[in-house]
Amino acid sequence: MRQVNVYYGPALARYGFGEGHPFGPDRLDAFWAETVRLGLDRRVTVAEPAACEEQELLAFHTREHVERVRTQSRTGTGYLDYGDTPAFPGVYEAACYVVGSTLDAGRRAVSGEAPRAFVPIGGLHHARRDGAAGFCVFNDAGVLIEVLRRDHGIRRIAYVDIDAHHGDGVYYGFESDPDICIADTHEDGRFLYPGTGGAEETGTGAARGTKLNVPLPPGADDAAFLRAWPGLEDFVRASRPEIVLLQAGADSIDGDPITHMRLTPRAHAHAAERLCRLAEDCCDGRLVAMGGGGYNRANLAAAWNAVVQAMLA
Repeated sequence: MRQVNVYYGPALARYGFGEGHPFGPDRLDAFWAETVRLGLDRRVTVAEPAACEEQELLAFHTREHVERVRTQSRTGTGYLDYGDTPAFPGVYEAACYVVGSTLDAGRRAVSGEAPRAFVPIGGLHHARRDGAAGFCVFNDAGVLIEVLRRDHGIRRIAYVDIDAHHGDGVYYGFESDPDICIADTHEDGRFLYPGTGGAEETGTGAARGTKLNVPLPPGADDAAFLRAWPGLEDFVRASRPEIVLLQAGADSIDGDPITHMRLTPRAHAHAAERLCRLAEDCCDGRLVAMGGGGYNRANLAAAWNAVVQAMLA
């Protein structure tokens, strides 16, 4: 059985928005209750959430964005974007724990201490370098990519995203970077926020051909996902990554309140299992998975635990 670090604790749960917002602070406990029910809490290594430093945020984000969040965190008023991501008192610190936990997972993976990790309230893939978006204050995956390269000598990184929404903050953050392989399957942007991620978007300049977007139609099921998967997996393998990042958004599961896909947790288990094998072959098993979206609590509990079970194998 492989060691899998799972990040769990009150500091991570604080990243959530109240008053009926889809991304509520109860998401972490919904996941963990199912983890306990399945007995997986006795098989994983529980890792304490960690906070990041401002200088780490600045590896990906602009100083103006970081300062804006810090200011609105003090007042707890207004929106951090155009209306999806409300400020609340302490939002800066809460978001720093998401980024810091993902960074901690990445550091432990590259050191060999814990090559596999799952950060349930991670994968905030809509945040742009210069702003929040789509429930995402800071982009933990984007920060991790930059910090791994700056501080740990990692060059080639593969980012795989199976959330129902296109990971636009990551894609456009590294659209022109040939060392970052991005493979993203999601609901067709003609029918779902953020409206991007068409198959023609393959990177720009020297990075053309290093990005793969696989839009699926509304109602796409496991069969559609499994038909698309081999091409996605081959694409990632060809990039010869030194670490693999997985954004395992559960909003692609049938019954999510804000998307239209019909996957089951078996799709998430398959993706995690195949990427674990790929990571073993390519990069000493280094795989950091992040929970991403998912707004039906039973769905996210089932899908994220399917990922954890696959990583334990």
